[in-house]
Amino acid sequence: MMNVRRWIVAALLLPFAAGLHAQPVSFAELARHAQYEKVKISPDGQYLAATAVVKGQTVLALIHLSDMKGKLLRPREENDVTNFWWASSTRVLYSVGTRVGGYDAPLATGELFAVNADGNGADTLYGYRRPGMSTGSHIQHATAEYGSARFIATIPDDPNHVLVAISSWSADGNELSLPTAYRMDVRNGNKYRLIVAPLRGAQFVADHQGRIRFAVGWDNDGNTKVYLHPLDGDGWQLLPEESKNRSTPIEFDRDDTAAYFTCPAPGAFGICRWDPAKQSQTVVWSNPTVEPDNLLQGLADDSILGVGFMDGRTGTALFDGQSTDAQVLLTLMKQFPGESVRFVSGTRDGSQSVVLVGADVDPGTFLLYDAKTRKLTPLLARMSWIKPERMAFKQPFDFAARDGMKLHGYLSLPPGQENAKHLPMVVLVHGGPFGMRDRWEYDTLVQPLATRGYAVLQVNYRGSGGYGYDYEHAGWREWGGKMQDDVTDATRWAIAQGIANPQHICIYGASYGGYAALEGAVKEPGLYKCAIGYVGIYDLPLMYHRGDIPQSSYGEEYLKRQLGDDVAVLARHSPINQLDALKAHVMLVVGGKDQRVPPIQGLSLHQALTDRHIAHEWLFKPDEMHGFYDEAHNTELYTQLVQFLGTNIGPGVTK
Repeated sequence: MMNVRRWIVAALLLPFAAGLHAQPVSFAELARHAQYEKVKISPDGQYLAATAVVKGQTVLALIHLSDMKGKLLRPREENDVTNFWWASSTRVLYSVGTRVGGYDAPLATGELFAVNADGNGADTLYGYRRPGMSTGSHIQHATAEYGSARFIATIPDDPNHVLVAISSWSADGNELSLPTAYRMDVRNGNKYRLIVAPLRGAQFVADHQGRIRFAVGWDNDGNTKVYLHPLDGDGWQLLPEESKNRSTPIEFDRDDTAAYFTCPAPGAFGICRWDPAKQSQTVVWSNPTVEPDNLLQGLADDSILGVGFMDGRTGTALFDGQSTDAQVLLTLMKQFPGESVRFVSGTRDGSQSVVLVGADVDPGTFLLYDAKTRKLTPLLARMSWIKPERMAFKQPFDFAARDGMKLHGYLSLPPGQENAKHLPMVVLVHGGPFGMRDRWEYDTLVQPLATRGYAVLQVNYRGSGGYGYDYEHAGWREWGGKMQDDVTDATRWAIAQGIANPQHICIYGASYGGYAALEGAVKEPGLYKCAIGYVGIYDLPLMYHRGDIPQSSYGEEYLKRQLGDDVAVLARHSPINQLDALKAHVMLVVGGKDQRVPPIQGLSLHQALTDRHIAHEWLFKPDEMHGFYDEAHNTELYTQLVQFLGTNIGPGVTK
């Protein structure tokens, strides 16, 4: 595999490659935040905007491409920049969030801000912290408002305005609100009301002329609702067939002649091209195993090249393989074989494009492609200190669960031991659980384990995302049931393949994964030598009373639908009530300010183990939330975790 950084400095690295495996990267380096997450070029190609981490805070970096000099814009009150968009060649919009932990994304404040490309002219366009007065005009002048603004789209022919959706906080309490679409002036935040959504929590899809065309959302029962706003009429028109098939609009093509939808295909998952005149769909891509990840951007902003998906590794399907954009992408993919290569941003005319190259061993590097010179120039590395040669590869696998359902997952083996057998193994269970999945990408939870001599097994148990509605639905009300059996079956598969030493296996996970780790330990007491629960759930009935999910009717219905509401069944499947079966050694990791999984979950299990005189490791950080964010705390977590694993299953065991 030729990594982009290996491509740049291959001559220097080759003499030392053999020795790198013997020198695992330090935990402090593995715990560092990515330096850059997103990079987007301005429509005229003069500037770059990027999210950068500086002293633990995510800021907005504005960089002049000609000399790579720039300015940093720091959000106030230690907020983090969560996303940003070029409204024009000279104006950038961005949103911010408050930190909720290292495991979840920051919680959006609902505000929108803007700044000029040169770092001047910063202003708050919308939000509760904006000063000012409003008038009675039909155009609402920017003032302090209690609500959430969500960016919808730019309007290419109108550089002074964008489309935003605003949801008021008033009168709804914790309920989802009815969003309203506005055309907003990016110079001063003034906005003109366009249309109200037809259902709570809906998302809008607009065309490139600034017209709202679709709204899509889900009712409290989890049913998809897709609405069309006809160009020649008022109000909303429910699309019953699309709603029934859970076929949802993504975006319009560049000239607005068609829209792309996710859609069902015969025996497969698909992307369809929707004809506005006929209001009919044609399948343009399908895959029998996985859903699409996204539409692939071409060289120019708003151009569509094909479909990206992840069937094991990163997959690319091009709509027109002979197009100029497709030929450029194919050339770049040949230059970086085995890596994920994507255009992530482009100028309006496609003359310059930002390319992201990354892999399972590489967090990724952004490069600039010049269409005229065909030159590729490195820009910014996400984590420049990570050396891919010292990281563990992810190998996709699939197998049949005990009931015949085909499951998919990833196996990471210690660097330099890719052919080893009977290794000590950690079963790493992803959180969510519904709609989330393990992916072929650099994984900050995997590398601290695999680089210390452990095989790491990840399985996308039923309920995981990416494999279709039926796959996800199969996990509903299966906490401690079939979802847990899938994890067990994956573990036994690894034993049968000779990968894992059956006497040296531990199970580990965060959030739902923490639940699965402890539930696995009590349900299969002879299978796991130790279990690590990280910000996990151990008392299922308590989920109806504590945490942020049950604070709205939507959240309550979600719990009833996907967790189940039989208290007796939930209690039986709660690890805290099954400690008589526990044989594995336990480590618990808890954040004291966790709102998603309140610390009472971990504290109660900690107390129950203490009352039973069951020795266990306990790592509690009162200032952390749903997953550790502080780099020093993560370094401590990795250190204690590997020490705990070493005591229980030991690294490097080959018998």
